[in-house]
Amino acid sequence: MARNLNSRIVRAMISLTLLAFTVVYFGLTAYFFFIYEWLYPDFTDDDILRTGDIVTLGLLLGIGILTASLLGWVLARRIVDPLKSVAAAARKVANGDFSARASLSRGNFGEASDLVDDFNQMAGRLQRAEAELKYSNSAIAHELRTPLTILRGRLQGLLDGAFAPSPELYGRLINHVDDLSAIVEELRTLALSNAGQLDLQYSRLDLAVEAEAALLSLEDHFSKAGITVMRQLSSAVVSADRARLRQAFVAVLENCCRYAPQSTVHVETGVAGQYVFFRCTDTGPGLPEESRTRAFERFWRADDSRGRSGGGSGLGLPIVRAIARAHGGDASIFPSDHPGLAVEIRLPCQVLPFV
Repeated sequence: MARNLNSRIVRAMISLTLLAFTVVYFGLTAYFFFIYEWLYPDFTDDDILRTGDIVTLGLLLGIGILTASLLGWVLARRIVDPLKSVAAAARKVANGDFSARASLSRGNFGEASDLVDDFNQMAGRLQRAEAELKYSNSAIAHELRTPLTILRGRLQGLLDGAFAPSPELYGRLINHVDDLSAIVEELRTLALSNAGQLDLQYSRLDLAVEAEAALLSLEDHFSKAGITVMRQLSSAVVSADRARLRQAFVAVLENCCRYAPQSTVHVETGVAGQYVFFRCTDTGPGLPEESRTRAFERFWRADDSRGRSGGGSGLGLPIVRAIARAHGGDASIFPSDHPGLAVEIRLPCQVLPFV
């Protein structure tokens, strides 16, 4: 197709030039040999001079044809080269090579540059999505394998008589089942969010009230982690899903218990312009900039060597962002004014259900 477009452009330029040549050449010939004699019957013309004029005109038009053909060929190359590059990269992407990128030579027109940039951005997103999918699959297997292995070992021990049945043992087994259920529910929430099918039950609520409820539910966790909580809860009324927002608030606060023990946690709610916000700032070790950009990736942990017991499932913050975006808002992480980290959830003041 690219060669066809290239040849069509060149043929079009040549055809236009030939048409101009034909009109001008035969028009002037008719003028000099027929119309001129009719207009000036008493003029004694010089045939050689008139023939020389026609030859000169023909040469000039011939040079014009060659020039137009050359310019048409250059123009066609400038138009077609980006298309050929995008087409070649698209074929590689279609074959599974998501690292393929289109290239752009110097001197191309703006539309070609926009086309190549848009394609490369699309390919980059596909590459990141493919890498995240592969990592998620292995991470899911890893997260599920540990509690399943423990469950099987305990049950096998009960069957063989190695463990004596007791309420404590059954309680631990139930805790492992609850862990599995929690992982499955977290994965379900993310899957629904990615598909745009996260069901939200909207009601009028105040972020300050919901934040206070989340803080009260985690009082024991804060006490065990040695965390001091500071509140600055201003009224921030919004239409949102109460259960989902409380789930997001709890996930952010649990992150503080896990990664910032023995610190001070400052929780704020309020209104900023067209948004309401929930902000949680701790005085823990914080995260470097590169880690902050990855904190919302599924199954990512600040320290890959941590197990689930020490570093969580790696799904908390991704779910926080998924819930915020389902409400038309977003979640972000940024460094605080002092050592530590701040996580903020922003929602539009007027949140309406998706149709």
